[in-house]
Amino acid sequence: MPSAPESATPHKEGTPLSRAMRPLNNLVERFIPSALVFSIVLTFIVAILGLVLTPTSPADLVVHWGDGLAGLLAFMTQMALILLLGHILANTGPVRRLLAALASVPRTELAAYVFVFVVAAVASLITWGLGLVVGGLLAREVAHQGRERGLTLHFPMLVAAGFGGFVVWHMGYSASGPLTAATEGSFLMDSLGGQTVPMSQTVFSTWNMLAALATIIVVALALYLVAPRRGDRVAELTIDAREELEDGQEEVVTPADRLDASRLVTLLTGLALVAYLVLHFSRGGTLTLDTVNWSFLALILLLVRNPFELIHLTKNAASNVGEILLQFPLYAGILGMMVGSGLVQIFSDAFVSISTPTTFGLFALLAAGLVNFFVPSGGGQFAVQGPIMLSAGAELGVDPAITIMAVSYGDQWTNMIQPFWAIPLLAIAGLKMRDILGYTTIVLIASGLVFGATLVIVSL
Repeated sequence: MPSAPESATPHKEGTPLSRAMRPLNNLVERFIPSALVFSIVLTFIVAILGLVLTPTSPADLVVHWGDGLAGLLAFMTQMALILLLGHILANTGPVRRLLAALASVPRTELAAYVFVFVVAAVASLITWGLGLVVGGLLAREVAHQGRERGLTLHFPMLVAAGFGGFVVWHMGYSASGPLTAATEGSFLMDSLGGQTVPMSQTVFSTWNMLAALATIIVVALALYLVAPRRGDRVAELTIDAREELEDGQEEVVTPADRLDASRLVTLLTGLALVAYLVLHFSRGGTLTLDTVNWSFLALILLLVRNPFELIHLTKNAASNVGEILLQFPLYAGILGMMVGSGLVQIFSDAFVSISTPTTFGLFALLAAGLVNFFVPSGGGQFAVQGPIMLSAGAELGVDPAITIMAVSYGDQWTNMIQPFWAIPLLAIAGLKMRDILGYTTIVLIASGLVFGATLVIVSL
């Protein structure tokens, strides 16, 4: 999506932090490649590390990579559904109208950046797929309405603020790690002594909810401080780039067309799904990745006008999910090399060896943040690193809930400098990762301070 020519006044104003952002932004704009190339480069980096740090032979490493390509296919389907359904939900008529109304709230440039971040963070706590798409759509809507009101808004900063909201997703309703730990028969049960860890001890614990609130406040303040001021170069969004809201309605000619245009079809299916979820939870069912997906599918079915609109929204969503689906096998291959060669064990052991019961959570955060850079899937990371960290934490007497949330925090933390999950948001905005990376690095630093402090405090 094109943006207007950059503009700036010759004098240098703004806060010291906003001025410090200029060389960082220039650096990443020149040297950060596309998300797809990034994943390919990481593949070769992991291969080199495997050859240097482990006794794995080149042939074995290739086999680990090839075998890993098809790994976690069931989980990949669940993740794709979360992203697909989040995109569809964010583009339903009622939600788009809500976003348009929300976009009229901020009245100044600085308020706009903070507002986009806060709304995207709240959406990410509901479900990460929704948060990613809402961040992009709201950033674009705020840019349009702000320009109409005479505001000079830096569009890459708005988009960065929208992606920044993703930094709290693993503290909310769709947290794949805690959901896995709460699921009977999951791959984490052996490491948990055959038990599950209910969400009330992880995501819905008082300390995690307070940490989520603190993260939103601290990151919002950091974004306020680094946002462009008068005298900084600003790239605005062009007015004619706005997408009209389409509902996908088609001409009704045949009886089949009348079914496709009937609200009753989607409404009844949505109500049936709601009934299933009510029965599931009333009979002692737990919150899992599947129930999260079905709850949002039910909401979509209740909000759309008819199957015509649902089909239209699904086609649009699929175009944004496609690039991520292409990269999933590549990261699964990286995962295969890291597990097969023992790199994950080496990384985790290095942090665990210097840990105490008080500092274990902090070092687990750092280890998870490092591993997430190579395996940017929360559930995929838990499949590999979860058992290792839970076993190590148990040896030190650390509450498994703290270990689970430490890995969760590390996973969401380094997403801010890992372009994998930014793809759908960037597709909506028409930008590249290098356009926003300078600002998301600030989100990384600010949120990391809160995550680290939280884990140390709850471990005392």
